[in-house]
Amino acid sequence: MHPSIRTGRMVEVQPGIHLHCAETGTPGAPLIVFLHGFPEFWGAWKDILPRFSQGWHAVAPDMRGYNRSSKPPEVSDYRIDTLVADIEGLITALGHQDCVLVAHDWGGAVGWAVAISKPQRVRRLVILNAPHPVPFSRLLASDPNQQKASTYMGFLRSEGSEAQLAANSFAMIESFLAAGGETPAWYDEATRSAYHEAWGQPDAIRGGVNYYRATALRSGANKPVVLDPAAFRVTMPTRVIWGERDRALLPALLVGLDEVVPDLEVVRLPKATHWLTHEDPVRVAALIHEFATRDSA
Repeated sequence: MHPSIRTGRMVEVQPGIHLHCAETGTPGAPLIVFLHGFPEFWGAWKDILPRFSQGWHAVAPDMRGYNRSSKPPEVSDYRIDTLVADIEGLITALGHQDCVLVAHDWGGAVGWAVAISKPQRVRRLVILNAPHPVPFSRLLASDPNQQKASTYMGFLRSEGSEAQLAANSFAMIESFLAAGGETPAWYDEATRSAYHEAWGQPDAIRGGVNYYRATALRSGANKPVVLDPAAFRVTMPTRVIWGERDRALLPALLVGLDEVVPDLEVVRLPKATHWLTHEDPVRVAALIHEFATRDSA
């Protein structure tokens, strides 16, 4: 772990709910928050955080249900409004009114929701391979390719999926990281050990799959969710960074995004997969940093 990163801080974000946070930089400096997705933990950002050790207070929480954070037992504890309240509570508990918000995968789903429902809390938004709910709902209802790519969601929602994911030293989860191919170079022995420790925390896998169980957006639903774009507008400057070789979240999810995100920049990484923070951390960190600091230059 990079020497600038500090771990172990527990922040109460709602009554009885604590998020474990990794952080770097100086408390009191401008806040930048990094949200991970499934099946990761704060370590998704371990190679990104050091870029923000000067001039920022950079905080990467374990989302609720993951690693060392609180893991409430009910599926209803993972509904999107509750997850949004966690992030709003985190910003407040850290002594800030707002932040630059950076988010990937399920963290990105929460990031979009914070930006939509609590825009005063987000100065700038950076999303990595996480679909805005409007195009996602459209494609889940109408696009066979995205429907096929999202079939894994049905498995994750099923009862007992956490046991299958944990079997044989987390072999199935590791297959997700490998995207159906060989083990990626970034998943070295040190990374594997850190991820196994996080996955091995009591109820951590169940916490992660409960995000899928709680969402209304799902492939193959009998009644597809229809969202009003006017209710899901994102008003702050937004940069979307997209690994185009993502096998679960297809580049078609970017089509029409500017209709609901008018102040939008899209950066496509043609060689990157879903795991872009690990594959090209120097470039990803630079893209985040440039966008985050633009209004202060």
